[in-house]
Amino acid sequence: MERMSRSEIIFKVIAYLLIAAFAVIALYPLIYAVSASMSGRAAYETGQVVLLPRDLDFQVYRILYNRNGFWISYTNTLFYTVFGTMWSMLISTTGAYALAKTRLKFRRQMNFYVVFTMWFSAGMIPSYLNYVQMGVDNRWGIIIAFGVQAFNIILLRNYFESVPKEIEEAARMDGASEIQTFRHIYLPMSTAALATVTLFYATSRWNGFFWANVLLKGAHEKPLQVFLRTEIMTYRTLIENMVQDTITFSPDSYAYAILVCSIIPILVIYPYIQKYFAKGVNLGGVKG
Repeated sequence: MERMSRSEIIFKVIAYLLIAAFAVIALYPLIYAVSASMSGRAAYETGQVVLLPRDLDFQVYRILYNRNGFWISYTNTLFYTVFGTMWSMLISTTGAYALAKTRLKFRRQMNFYVVFTMWFSAGMIPSYLNYVQMGVDNRWGIIIAFGVQAFNIILLRNYFESVPKEIEEAARMDGASEIQTFRHIYLPMSTAALATVTLFYATSRWNGFFWANVLLKGAHEKPLQVFLRTEIMTYRTLIENMVQDTITFSPDSYAYAILVCSIIPILVIYPYIQKYFAKGVNLGGVKG
C-alpha cells in the first residue's frame, strides 16, 4: 500500500473539514427548528435554546394536532404528491421512451420542441390566463396541468438511450411487443434514473405553493405550503387569542412546529432513494 504524500494528507484533511463545516451549516437550521418547537417559552425567549431543546414542552404539537385545517392541508399535499408524481412519471417515462427511439418519425423536431420549452416560456400572466381558461382550479386540474418538466424527460431519454440495443433486439426476437419491451426491459434497467426523477417530481409537488395558491379557490383544496404561509403570517394573532395563562410555549415555537411537520415525509423518504440520486443524474446527463 502506497503511503500518501504530505500534500495529499493536507488536502484530505482540508476537504474533510470543509465537508463537515458544510454539513453543520446545512443541519443546524433544522436542528434549531426542532429544538425551538419543543422548548418552553421562558427558555426560548431568554435565548437559552442554541442547539438542544430546553424545558421540553410539547403543547404546541398538541394544539397543531387539533387544528382541522392543518390535517386537511396535509392530506391535500399527500394527494397532490402521490397522484401528481404518478401522473408525471407516467407521462415522462412514456414520452422519454418514445423520444429515445431513432425510428420515431420527426424525432429531432420533437426533441427540439421539448428542449425549447426549457429556454423560453410564455411568462407568468399568459400562463395564468391559459390555466384559467382551461379550468385549472381544482385538485385534478393541478395534478394534470403541471404533470411534466422538460428537464426530467430529457434526463430519462438520455438514460434510455444508454440501454444496450442488443437487449431490445433479443426481446423483439422473442416476440416482445413495444409495451412489453418498455415494461420488462427499459424500466427495470433504469431504476437509478427513475428514482432520481421520482424524487424531483415528488419534491416539486410537496413544495408546490405559488400556482396552488393562485388557482385553487376552495380553502379545503389548499396544500400544506399554502396553509403554512397563512399560519406563519397570522400565528401571533392566533396565539394571542388563546388563554395566555395556559400557554407554555413561545408564539415562534408554533411556526417552527409547522415547519418541522411539513418536512417530515421528505426526511423519511429521502434516505431510501438518495443512493440512486447521484448515479441517476450522472448517467442520465452524459448525453446531450
